[in-house]
Amino acid sequence: MSFHHHEVVGAKMVAKRLKALRYDKQVVKDVARLVELHLRFHGYGDGAWTDSAVRRYVTDAGPLLERLHRLTRADCTTRNRRKAQRLRESYDDLERRIADLQEKEELDAVRPDLDGQQIMTILGIRPGPVVGRAYKHLLELRLDRGPVDEETARADLLAWWADQPESTS
Repeated sequence: MSFHHHEVVGAKMVAKRLKALRYDKQVVKDVARLVELHLRFHGYGDGAWTDSAVRRYVTDAGPLLERLHRLTRADCTTRNRRKAQRLRESYDDLERRIADLQEKEELDAVRPDLDGQQIMTILGIRPGPVVGRAYKHLLELRLDRGPVDEETARADLLAWWADQPESTS
């Protein structure tokens, strides 16, 4: 079955039902997350995802990645043998790309190239929400481009900071 926002509606429905059945909170959270992510693979198509998209897929799945692989494969059903074969090959390709990126980068623990302490030192700020915003900005860059050296990360941080209202205070 498929309809607009199928994955979001499905995740809410499964969470509600599992709670009613008194499943443990972590099980409810994990199953709802898997349902929410299970259709994303269909955007992969003929392998046109960028490395950034593959990183985001892995990061969004987090520790549920292996279970997401199994669920996605189980959900790719059709009576059309050629289509089924294409789906299998496409998912095989995605798993190969994940493995290739995993060899080059630490995909299961993607973090920005600078930590919170480094951010505060470089920007000359104290702990607070700005550090979190800077961290999120660097994380987005990390997901987009992959790892960079500390000098590049520092330059990216300073460029971001120049556009922030707090930078003039």
